[in-house]
Amino acid sequence: MLASAFLVVINLAGFLLFAWDKYCARQGRWRVKERTLLLLAALGGSIGIIAGQRMLRHKTRKQPFRTYLAAIVIMQIVLVAAMFFPAGRDFIKVVFDVLVGAAEKSRQ
Repeated sequence: MLASAFLVVINLAGFLLFAWDKYCARQGRWRVKERTLLLLAALGGSIGIIAGQRMLRHKTRKQPFRTYLAAIVIMQIVLVAAMFFPAGRDFIKVVFDVLVGAAEKSRQ
């Protein structure tokens, strides 16, 4: 329940932030950084970001934004699909362990 509420809020925030960026672009004002939009997508707001992109026709041809957004969406799809299969969960655990090990090694 809490995860669902989080996803609704972050996707709504992504859409609204995308709309704000479009408004600022039209008004010649300071824009939302692409890094911020991509971070919001990576945290779970990719549906809201994509909806804003399509509905508002904003950043539809902007590279490398499109490529990064597509990579985020593909990673999210793979992670969600992997969570439904035991082998996928094992794979996620191995990748996580490798990343944690690499982070610990870099601190030394």
